[in-house]
Amino acid sequence: MVGGSAAARAEAITIATVNNSDMIIMQKLSPKWEQQTGNKINWSVLEENVLRQRVTTDIATKGGSFDIITIGAYETPIWAKAGWLVKVDDLGADYDYADLLGPVKNGLSYQGTLFAVPFYAESSMTFYRKDLFEKAGLTMPEQPTYAQIRDMADKLTDRSKDQYGICLRGKPGWGENMAFVGTLVNTYGGTWFDMKWKPTIDTDAWKQAISYYVDLMKADGPPGATSNGANENAALFQSGHCAIWVDATSNAGRVFDPKQSQVSDKTGFAKAPIAVTPKGAAWAWSWALGIPSSTKKQAAAKSFLKWATSKDYVKLVADYQGWVAVPPGTRQSTYDNPDYQKAAPFAKASLDAILSADPAHPTATPVPYTGVQFVAIPEFQSIGTNVGQDVASALAGTPVDKALKDAQSATESVMRKAHYGE
Repeated sequence: MVGGSAAARAEAITIATVNNSDMIIMQKLSPKWEQQTGNKINWSVLEENVLRQRVTTDIATKGGSFDIITIGAYETPIWAKAGWLVKVDDLGADYDYADLLGPVKNGLSYQGTLFAVPFYAESSMTFYRKDLFEKAGLTMPEQPTYAQIRDMADKLTDRSKDQYGICLRGKPGWGENMAFVGTLVNTYGGTWFDMKWKPTIDTDAWKQAISYYVDLMKADGPPGATSNGANENAALFQSGHCAIWVDATSNAGRVFDPKQSQVSDKTGFAKAPIAVTPKGAAWAWSWALGIPSSTKKQAAAKSFLKWATSKDYVKLVADYQGWVAVPPGTRQSTYDNPDYQKAAPFAKASLDAILSADPAHPTATPVPYTGVQFVAIPEFQSIGTNVGQDVASALAGTPVDKALKDAQSATESVMRKAHYGE
């Protein structure tokens, strides 16, 4: 068993994590683990794109800079296959692996073994300002279409008040703008590749999706949108500047928390929008904690993983920040808890979205890959990052046709070099 007292002697471990709200809370609460174990933590808290770059470089070169890394459902099985991660299926019977949500656990496993434990998990949904909708005489459907989203955003934009009809991710990155754009392309009927692994970016479905996105953001989005990622849009919405926001379900805890949000009592939610197909309209993701195989402090690292993803940690966050703010999407016991149900009106909708996302069948037409808003192949990290830059350039003014032609060409080159489809 690996537990709070498992470290035989005091260790100093280094943790790389992303600067998202839930992780910042984890960092603030971590002295409790340090006191319990005698261990110390050196934190490396990074913006999402920087985190991914540093962690990927370090683990691929066996650099050994980190004892614990924050990774996701994309990296975990790929890195486990490469032998870069330690198995984490031995945290003890009291960890209650059966309590972890099945799809989330499966996404962090390789050949049936868990190689990272989920810190929080998410799908995507539509947040909207109930007060602004009521004032404008608008009603948000249970699952809006993207055409309806555009009409509503047009009616709710008031630049004189710094009120924008919609906020969407524009910052380039495979896990930033492409997390949203990937789902938009899916629901417009698009795919990343055909069954022969030929890239399908320069197609009508992509052109329709990206043209919609660019036109909508120009008409109704905030200025400087190419600088706005997950955290920047969260700040805009929580401070009252966005009427509609399509993003991760995990944001709900912050949006509905009066300690963090100015619109906690004015926000409603609906399913992620759809265009021509519901397939892949909402993403599937989890942020997880993993241990590089290069660490020399495995026992201490496992002790922290167990502490930070346990049922007790959920209760600790509830005591510290309130039940509305606990890490979502990982444990059934959280959703069964009456205190959470009472504090989190979004709980059932978020859970339903997470459980209904289907990474094995993410698109309307058959594809050779799994993953909703990402493609589960090693090359996707560079492909998604490059395409994210092309999409951001379209948002900044490059013609959509040119941006997608560039993205298609660069992706074809990567796939050729990697010998896909041969």
